[in-house]
Amino acid sequence: VQLQASGGGLVQAGGSLRLSCTASGAPGSIFRFNMGWYRQAPGKQRDLVAVINSSGATTYADSVEGRFTISRDNTKNTIYLQMNSLKPEDTAVYYCKRSILNSSVWGQGTLVTVSS
Repeated sequence: VQLQASGGGLVQAGGSLRLSCTASGAPGSIFRFNMGWYRQAPGKQRDLVAVINSSGATTYADSVEGRFTISRDNTKNTIYLQMNSLKPEDTAVYYCKRSILNSSVWGQGTLVTVSS
């Protein structure tokens, strides 16, 4: 399986972006899996942003709660991250991950840059 993330770019503070992550290959489905978005700023560790489990329950980092929304469309094998009210500190490479039990697959990152 491969995870393809897209939607990053340059945006001014206060703006919005929507990231997408689509699974392809075999097995490319996501419906049984927990899916998540993580981010890594320059010189920092990779941190959890938001996760959505196979039942649709969501968890967010405190820093994005109320501003970001994670969602999934199992029919398209795709998850999304709607990011509103973006701040310069949201600047990072954003990665998606598919996981179940002790197995996980990471996608390549997509860069989000928020200018002040």
